[in-house]
Amino acid sequence: MALPAGERDAADVDVDLDTSHTGSDFATAERLRLAAATRDLVDAVVSTRGVDDATLARAADAVSRVVDDLRATDTGPGAFDLERSHREYEHRSPLVGRASPVAPPFTWRTSGDRVQADGAFPTACEGPPGYVHGGWVALAFDEILGLANAVAGHPGMTGRLTVRYRRPTPLRRDVRFTGWVERVDGRRIVTRATLEADGTVTAEAEGLFVQPTAERRREYFGNDAVSTEEPPSRSAEA
Repeated sequence: MALPAGERDAADVDVDLDTSHTGSDFATAERLRLAAATRDLVDAVVSTRGVDDATLARAADAVSRVVDDLRATDTGPGAFDLERSHREYEHRSPLVGRASPVAPPFTWRTSGDRVQADGAFPTACEGPPGYVHGGWVALAFDEILGLANAVAGHPGMTGRLTVRYRRPTPLRRDVRFTGWVERVDGRRIVTRATLEADGTVTAEAEGLFVQPTAERRREYFGNDAVSTEEPPSRSAEA
């Protein structure tokens, strides 16, 4: 399972951390530029307060024209018509997908047997005023636990995710996720992670993951998943 673009420490395991050279027909350089610009647009929509209605109207018209242009020139299959490939899904992931405008701009890397993610949740992830919505925290935990499993060589699917919220996580401030495999028992993997802000743990999680059988992997993700793909960390019975 490839991790999003990030830094590589000297003790890193042999995992491809850079998805900027994916070779994917979907996650091209220009699509990544569009996703980044759209991410900035979303942040501007929810964070700017002193903009007059005329400017907002012009912006809405401009965005509508861009959307119409994209749809009018689209000659490829829709997202749900593509082959079931985890490599393609990664680019569209709502958390680590660099081609997804909703994915927070985090830097992901491995350090020894652990996976770390550094970044800040944008305004669109707000829950209580000034703090991150707990749902985004849970989503991030599910993703980093799954990545930690893949890095350790035990990819699996989420069977149970338990999150303990110790204190609110600040919005638009640097935070760090750290995830690692706690133990492996056959096809069952227990993985843990923490979320820190300013050196204080704001939340922690434990996940129970299950490695699906070859038959299940083929059923969920197609024949390609059995031989070349790692199963995505998505909640489902395995």
